Amino acid sequence: MTKRLKDIVNLNKYPIHNLKSPEIKKILEKCKSELDEDSCSTLPNFILPKSLKIMNDELEKQIDEVYMSKESINAYLYSEDDPALPKDHPKRLFMNRYNGYLNSDCFPKDSEMKFLYETDELLKFVSSCLGISPIYRWADPLACHAYNVMRPEGILPWHFDSCEFTLSLMIQKPENGGIFEYCPNIRKPGDENFDEVRKVINGDRARVKQLKLEPGDLQIFKGRFTLHRVTKIEGNLPRYMCIPAYVLDPWRVNTPEHSKAIYGKVLPIHIERNKARSDGLAD
Repeated sequence: MTKRLKDIVNLNKYPIHNLKSPEIKKILEKCKSELDEDSCSTLPNFILPKSLKIMNDELEKQIDEVYMSKESINAYLYSEDDPALPKDHPKRLFMNRYNGYLNSDCFPKDSEMKFLYETDELLKFVSSCLGISPIYRWADPLACHAYNVMRPEGILPWHFDSCEFTLSLMIQKPENGGIFEYCPNIRKPGDENFDEVRKVINGDRARVKQLKLEPGDLQIFKGRFTLHRVTKIEGNLPRYMCIPAYVLDPWRVNTPEHSKAIYGKVLPIHIERNKARSDGLAD
């Protein structure tokens, strides 16, 4: 363990550097149970206040580099319609989106968040929480640990993630709104469950749960299998979140369409690795 990790993570409460400790074993059991049942687990006050301020300052120094976009997208993060499908198919249901990202390739080499993401301690801890091994850091150079920025009136509609597992680290919360809503385990490999996805998009809240995060909280989330959104930002304060991601396939990156729409550009790696997904699910 490095001294820098000790300055970032609340190791007294969450000793992620020692997965054999009695304290962490209880946390791992709790996280795995919640992730199995609910596809989501939250660890309050995971990041120390001093480190939280460093992360916030890092982002605000580069706020002009954030790629903001406004467009209508479907739950699979595509903006193009497919007239061959029925009119009420979820792929043809488009929702307003207004948010942006500070792409991972913009981070300085000594970035606080980049350092945390690249530590083996965090990787092994997340793997143990999920009860899944091995998992890998995402190979996508734009999206692997990007900052999500939602300005006033910003909204992130119902969608699925491209990567299997996402961490959400709340850096700054808005005055109001910006609530994370999710529908646990609504799809699984080989089963899109379009009927239930359609119901949620059309306003059925029977499966919807809410999570209110505070700055410093860590959320572990099965984002590829769980429909989720962030409600509209209200007030004058932006919502800042970092979203480090982990995958089952170390080769996989975003599709060129996703990379262009969400991160503003396409790199050669997105074209070279643009292959069908083995889980049979739409991106």
